[in-house]
Amino acid sequence: MTPTITTFTQQRVTVADGVALNVAVGGAGSPVVLLHGFPQTHLMWRHVATDLAADHTVICPDLRGYGDSDKPAATDGRTYAKRTMAADVVALARALGHDRFALAGHDRGALVAVRAGLDHPGAVTHLAALDVLPTLDMWEVMHGTSAAVGFHLYLMAQPPGLPERMIGASADAFFGHFLDGWATDPDAIPADVRAAYLKASREAVPSIVADYRASATVDVEDDQADRLAGHRLRMPVTVLQQDWGTALGFDAAARWRAWAPNLVHNTVSCGHFMAEEDPGEVVKALRGLLSR
Repeated sequence: MTPTITTFTQQRVTVADGVALNVAVGGAGSPVVLLHGFPQTHLMWRHVATDLAADHTVICPDLRGYGDSDKPAATDGRTYAKRTMAADVVALARALGHDRFALAGHDRGALVAVRAGLDHPGAVTHLAALDVLPTLDMWEVMHGTSAAVGFHLYLMAQPPGLPERMIGASADAFFGHFLDGWATDPDAIPADVRAAYLKASREAVPSIVADYRASATVDVEDDQADRLAGHRLRMPVTVLQQDWGTALGFDAAARWRAWAPNLVHNTVSCGHFMAEEDPGEVVKALRGLLSR
């Protein structure tokens, strides 16, 4: 088992046929589900989760295909669709006794959280997204040489075979590139945590690639259908982002507001891994969201 959050209990919960998620649970009170990003596990929430656990039941799963959760073969494009992964999260919360819950996600987990909010509005009471754009918007704003920062998005969007072989041949270098390059404070991810992330990622190359491939195919289709239908996130939404919208030439808050009318959007001064680099700011934002 990969490391978990101190004082939290770790268990496996079946959420779909043949799929169980590894989950850490702690605290007591109204439920908050925290979804990790790439290339990480639920351990990224260790600081935030322990703070919130003072007065909330905090649920931190490894997403399908990541960490110690099951990694089903991608038999079709829907195996790692955000719609499928969002259904996992709702099933997990229900299995733990919660029909309604607040939901926060970082990076890939934020995309799952957004899909959960769109598909299961009766279950998600509050929603937070950390340092990401909705899938459809992400592809719309990536263009020209500035898109080079997202080279991995295009690599993992390729048909099965080549991306898995290339990444698998040098997995630690590939995943380590993001852990090192996206953090402004290298001490925020200590050596033992970094090693845990690398081990978990190298053991999950096919499923991680399948997750990203879905975001270039079926996830875009789902977002397009929701945009055309006028579906929106009607619950209170908080977004924390670096100010990379300026560099890429778009208004991130406006992009989010089109999906979330009840929005609080803030930029942060830390790097991408904000729950580890500035957990106090993330806790403040989440507690503010939960009070709305």
